[in-house]
Amino acid sequence: MEAPYPFPWPLPDLPQLRRGSTDRNASYMTGTDDVLLVHGGTPLEGEIRVRGAKNLVPKAMVAALLGSAPSRLRNVPDIRDVRVVRGLLQLHGVTVRPGEEPGELVLDPTHVESANVADIDAHAGSSRIPILFCGPLLHRLGHAFIPGLGGCDIGGRPIDFHFEVLRQFGAKIEKREGGQYLEAPRRLRGTKIRLPYPSVGATEQVLLTAVLAEGVTELSNAAVEPEIEDLICVLQKMGAIIAIDTDRTIRVTGVDKLGGYTHRALSDRLEAASWASAALATEGNVYVRGAQQRSMMTFLNTYRKVGGAFDIDDEGIRFWHPGGSLNAIALETDVHPGFQTDWQQPLVVALTQAAGLSIVHETVYESRLGFTSALNQMGAHIQLYGECLGGSDCRFGQRNFQHSAVVSGPTKLQGADLVIPDLRGGFSYLIAALAAQGTSRVHGIELINRGYENFMQKLVELGAKVELPGVTKV
Repeated sequence: MEAPYPFPWPLPDLPQLRRGSTDRNASYMTGTDDVLLVHGGTPLEGEIRVRGAKNLVPKAMVAALLGSAPSRLRNVPDIRDVRVVRGLLQLHGVTVRPGEEPGELVLDPTHVESANVADIDAHAGSSRIPILFCGPLLHRLGHAFIPGLGGCDIGGRPIDFHFEVLRQFGAKIEKREGGQYLEAPRRLRGTKIRLPYPSVGATEQVLLTAVLAEGVTELSNAAVEPEIEDLICVLQKMGAIIAIDTDRTIRVTGVDKLGGYTHRALSDRLEAASWASAALATEGNVYVRGAQQRSMMTFLNTYRKVGGAFDIDDEGIRFWHPGGSLNAIALETDVHPGFQTDWQQPLVVALTQAAGLSIVHETVYESRLGFTSALNQMGAHIQLYGECLGGSDCRFGQRNFQHSAVVSGPTKLQGADLVIPDLRGGFSYLIAALAAQGTSRVHGIELINRGYENFMQKLVELGAKVELPGVTKV
């Protein structure tokens, strides 16, 4: 059992958080409740646990819609994205209840039904996850409604391609007030699709649609992240026939019916790496229970090059700063098995403490380096460039995006007022505030709940000096 919160969390269910569909993209709180005071300069030390991956669990929950029997999903984190999907499933008639063990959900799709458009719109909030409901709902109901979508502002993640893919399967799509209405007059058909870029979201869309489509679907240039492989494992347990070739081609042979599944979600490698970077930036020592070497090998190699130390056992990985100077490095993000873009922002904070010039080339999201302006206000020396400063040119090089950075270090960081821009950037601001001298006010911490389970409690357990204004000083 986890210790009780010293804060007013966990958050209540989403319906209590929303202000109504007209305020769908607004932040939940704008007062002091959404501000965290961070008194920096204390190394993080201790143990925390990571559970199922944010980039897998909500998608596995959506997959339960495809089944004719209940599914059991284990190792589910208590994060906002999970609550959004839980609510959307319930709106569509899926029964979602806790299982026999902590972190287990039982999802029963026996009575799937249409949901009220206004309810979908209000409950989805700024999440992009509803787009993945399209295929399963077309198979189960013959129609679906998808509201306008939001998400983190880190660069273009166009949804038009999702709709084009669905059209290739045979769906009819009509733009209506507030979103898109989709209809499948007949059974969807398998097709051949080549992604212009190995998009995780587009790959998930194809998988969730192709498994019950008639015939064979061939997806070229697919994403092959560990979370994609784990979703394929879920679908295979349900009765799907899916093969992955070595050239990023996925072939799905459609079946007539799928059952339920019992599955334990793989651990969140992105959260684990965030805590590892926090340990490095604060000169701390953190054991991340649940961290897995196999899915983090590329990160671990880079972590060691920077000068961080780690020790792996059967239950997790211990990350620490071994003393001395950190090393400047050249870093280029890429799709799996490359260095993941979600690892980049937290590690950049640690690179501000490395001796020399580090070069960072972001090739996945064109706007992901925008968070560095706040780090410069704290005392970092980071210069952004539109040119490709990595080992090769990327798709952003000729489009005037500032997607490369030169980080000069080490620099002393000072506390500042910070406004969280996105999920990973937000956690990176927390790391910077923890490493800085003085006190920082971090605004918009509600956004971090999207992907970091109990992050406030974990900070306290690691000895961080944080407080919510007007609540309890820790």
